[in-house]
Amino acid sequence: MTALTSGIVLALLLTGIVWLILSYNLLVRDKHRVLAGWSDIDVQLKRRHDLIPKLVTTVSEYAKYERSTLQTITKLRDQAAILEDVASRAATEQDLSHSLTRVLAIAEAYPQLKAQHNFLDLQQEISNIEQDIQFARRYYNGAVNNLNTRIESFPDMLIARLFHFKPAEYFDFVEH
Repeated sequence: MTALTSGIVLALLLTGIVWLILSYNLLVRDKHRVLAGWSDIDVQLKRRHDLIPKLVTTVSEYAKYERSTLQTITKLRDQAAILEDVASRAATEQDLSHSLTRVLAIAEAYPQLKAQHNFLDLQQEISNIEQDIQFARRYYNGAVNNLNTRIESFPDMLIARLFHFKPAEYFDFVEH
């Protein structure tokens, strides 16, 4: 082998090593963005879950015959707290969102409840949290898209397979 050939082989080898390191680090970065995005969603969902007992208590004082709707919300809250896979959690959280909307609609039939300061504060806080959940969901799903695209795209897919990177699940609300 001549010096020129050895130099070319060495340059190609170094280029391959740099590409391997760069691809791996980009996959790790995208994986951590997905984890951070999920953490943001989880924080917002926990904030919403923490408000549910206050909302149920406030509404139940006025709407005694709406007990089944309030029990459904409590049941969905408890169920969502134990679910770990993203798809099941998304479906349960979507049901919880629909139930919360029904509870807030129930308040329309009770002028005294609508005028109560605690209820108005809870209603505003829930509305803000729902918006924060949507923002966090968009960020998370964007991070999932970036990671999954990288895992499925050549040549990064070679590194992803070598190091057992797995595609992440989207946090999509299921239409009923």
